[in-house]
Amino acid sequence: MQILQLSRGRNKRHTLNMVNCFKKYKNTITIILALAGIALMVFYEVCDTSCSYLQGDILGIDLKWIGVAYMLTIIGLAAVRQTPFVLVLLAAGLGGEVHLFSFQLQNDVYCPFCLAFAVTVIAAFTINYEVPAAWRENRRKMWIYFLGEVDLPMLKLQRLPLLVVAFLGYLGILFTFSGSVTPAYGQEGPRIPSIGNGSYEVLLFSDYFCPPCRALDASLEPVIKELLAIGNVRISFIDVPFSKATPLYAKYYHYALHAGADEREVLRIRSTLFYAAQEKNIQSRELLVNYLKEQNIVWTEYDEKPVFQMLNMIIKQNRIDATPTCVIRYSSFDSKKYIGIDEIRDGLALLKSVLKGQSCMHCGTGFRRYAPASNHVRGRTLTLRESGTMKVPII
Repeated sequence: MQILQLSRGRNKRHTLNMVNCFKKYKNTITIILALAGIALMVFYEVCDTSCSYLQGDILGIDLKWIGVAYMLTIIGLAAVRQTPFVLVLLAAGLGGEVHLFSFQLQNDVYCPFCLAFAVTVIAAFTINYEVPAAWRENRRKMWIYFLGEVDLPMLKLQRLPLLVVAFLGYLGILFTFSGSVTPAYGQEGPRIPSIGNGSYEVLLFSDYFCPPCRALDASLEPVIKELLAIGNVRISFIDVPFSKATPLYAKYYHYALHAGADEREVLRIRSTLFYAAQEKNIQSRELLVNYLKEQNIVWTEYDEKPVFQMLNMIIKQNRIDATPTCVIRYSSFDSKKYIGIDEIRDGLALLKSVLKGQSCMHCGTGFRRYAPASNHVRGRTLTLRESGTMKVPII
């Protein structure tokens, strides 16, 4: 019994020593966590493997840069040991994160970077947390002080419940945050251009300004040509408007298709548009038109709004929340969705085997000819190029 009590005592002292160590260096740890939060937002902005469609802003300012400014402020306050103000900012951040998480939960789309950023806020708050004195004085006040309290003498505020600050942070985000999950174009309409013919259908979703989309687009060109040579498949490229200029690019892509571009020309047009977006960073109609003329791209203008509405409908029907994404329809009741460069390559390799009658599309092995589906989709679709997981504003 005595040995057990001694063991418990040692464990308790060890825990207290760890807590005291964290408290001693809480400002340093807070700065490290804030730097991690900044790194997450910067990586989210420049990521070249995955771009999330979860995107939002506060009063027109991109939420990512709001997050960077937020963490920089915390770093500045922690550096001068202004713990009360650090706690106020972190508590407000907790409230804001509640609304941002509920937004993801409601739309069933989750951003790993956003969730990781929320973890850094929670961790920083935990490091700086102090048990409120009000608990020792009046247990009935526990519910309102469970997040702690702060004194702000310069503002003549004593024992300010951080729960109130968190609630104000929640309301601030609630009334100023504007976010979107599903990318959208304009209106609805007729057929979406595609290349090839057949009962199998491939839909590739991408954004011209997404580096992974461009990389995938280039690497898939021989695969697409091989699939078209085998036959019984039609491939559609759907441009997802992650970037503000993407609808402009999509418009001229469809103008070019309307002029009668063949399969080889379609691939050249897309490669040209990717280059214009990522190498030349063309954002205006005038510059894009001039560049396309230099590249001998021919187009015919028409009312693209009906096509854009069909694009919007296809994006929503397939719940596209990341690029690159590829949807392969084997039948009206059977389709498979692949996200990311590696998954898409594997999915198209499996489709090629199925078209050759060499494997089963369900397991990818063995010999089983999968019965082709009847033409159940009136609109043709577009293939997606390299992209990640991005969030797209409604146009």
